[in-house]
Amino acid sequence: MSSPLLSDALVDGALCAVTTTVATPDDARRLAQAVLQQRLAACVQVEAIASHYRWQGTLHEEAEWRVLCKTVPASVAALLAWLRAQHPYQLPQLVVQPLQATQDYADWVRQEVAGGPARG
Repeated sequence: MSSPLLSDALVDGALCAVTTTVATPDDARRLAQAVLQQRLAACVQVEAIASHYRWQGTLHEEAEWRVLCKTVPASVAALLAWLRAQHPYQLPQLVVQPLQATQDYADWVRQEVAGGPARG
């Protein structure tokens, strides 16, 4: 059971994580930078992983890079469409998960996806 202080500090459903995987660090970097430049996400984390899967009837074990994009629910459809169009895989993993976040972090993500702070 979570403590009342922690659960009160978290905002449910304010953010989403959109995750995909790619075969090379260059592809991961390319996707991450483009997603950020287009403000489809506020933060993209890239990490090396080992993937085990069945593809076309054969078991595989491959090094991949996980690309995790933190965004707002209103941007998920556009982010998924962009990833589908730009992804190097024939059938990319595209997984969406709702996130709990602190209010301050959720506000920062919303601000970054919306275009950043007003400049003046």
